[in-house]
Amino acid sequence: MNAARLIEAVPNFSEGRDPAVVGAIVQAMRAEGADILDWSADADHHRSVVTLVGSPQVVENAAVAAARVALERIDLNRHEGVHPRVGALDVLPLVPVAGTTMADARASARRVGQRLSRELGIPVYFYGAASEPPGRPLAALREGGFETLRAAWPTDRPPDLVPPGWSHAGAHPTAGVTCVGARAVLLAWNVFVAGIDDEAARHIARSIRETAGGFIGVRALALRLPATKRLQISMNLENLEITPPMDVFRRIETLLHERGGSVEETEVIGMLPDQLLWGAAADRLKLAPETAARLLSRGLLDALTLEGRTSQGA
Repeated sequence: MNAARLIEAVPNFSEGRDPAVVGAIVQAMRAEGADILDWSADADHHRSVVTLVGSPQVVENAAVAAARVALERIDLNRHEGVHPRVGALDVLPLVPVAGTTMADARASARRVGQRLSRELGIPVYFYGAASEPPGRPLAALREGGFETLRAAWPTDRPPDLVPPGWSHAGAHPTAGVTCVGARAVLLAWNVFVAGIDDEAARHIARSIRETAGGFIGVRALALRLPATKRLQISMNLENLEITPPMDVFRRIETLLHERGGSVEETEVIGMLPDQLLWGAAADRLKLAPETAARLLSRGLLDALTLEGRTSQGA
């Protein structure tokens, strides 16, 4: 692996209950040479999330290989979970992490989208920095879910790519569509709450999300998990430089306390961004702002990137 040029992918699959299917997806990525940093599956969401890194070519090949497994083994007509979804491989974001830029991630996203369409016969939407023009939000593409897109393409939402010779009025009849994007590192964060009812949780979720005047880059839903009966504020924090995670967490705590509730537990899906742990540590330990420059993870990443660039120039 070239340490100087790394892309991260965080594909989300609409399968969280069959370990054999999730295992086959992960193995398909490993077989292409990708490093799997993390994977998880959730039965209530009926969803699995994998974090992998590698050179752009390795990550692109791994994504297509995993999409092939999803196409063969996931049928959305038999899928039901609390999380919105439009595809077997539902979302595929590409993220620049070391020696790469957002332009590199966008280029990878566009190449993968073309391969999903031409090689696997899956319609594709582009979002984030991969869309044209850049900035299309993911939430707008998933409105109505798979069932809406399967029936026919919405007049305001034609796909960016359809396979050659496509004969369906809408999405793939079993695999739906795949939303392929390029974006910065985000935080996928679930906060489990207690002592309030579902309506109060929905109010809190509305209060913190950007579209309702809350925090910039925050997407939030209140979900009741059928298997465990627990109540969850499920969030994506998409701009960690502008919106510190601890600001969001303190706001949730305040809104909960006003209603007699409390935080039971928090859960991070995928890898933990530095901004989350740094923010929590700085808040609790009263660390000086300049201390962030001495984070070990940042130093190691800078060293690896420099080493890769040096070896390329040799």
